[in-house]
Amino acid sequence: QVQLVESGGGLVQPGGSLRLSCVASGIGFSDYALGWYRQPPGKQRDQRDIVAHITADGKANYADSVKGRFTISRDNEKNSVYLQMNSLKVEDTGVYYCYAIQTSWYWGQGTQVTVSS
Repeated sequence: QVQLVESGGGLVQPGGSLRLSCVASGIGFSDYALGWYRQPPGKQRDQRDIVAHITADGKANYADSVKGRFTISRDNEKNSVYLQMNSLKVEDTGVYYCYAIQTSWYWGQGTQVTVSS
């Protein structure tokens, strides 16, 4: 059974930082591309709202809105993917889901990130 479990969300003030983690099980982790997408408040979850993506060979891509502020990384030995979020803005608020994709697409249950003063 495939599982992706996120952690690290919370409430943070604008300008602050958070680090999200996602641990996967049940897949050949190193063969999968990984990433994070965000569901903003009041919107349906949409897999196209990707904020960061990292390929199986470690190449990272970011949405324009987070470039220079967010960093995605992976640790294949720990079956984990991370999202370091710096200089957070109110508009970064949402539920963050990690995903793994190869021939199939898997995602976790999400972790809430709230940026508010």
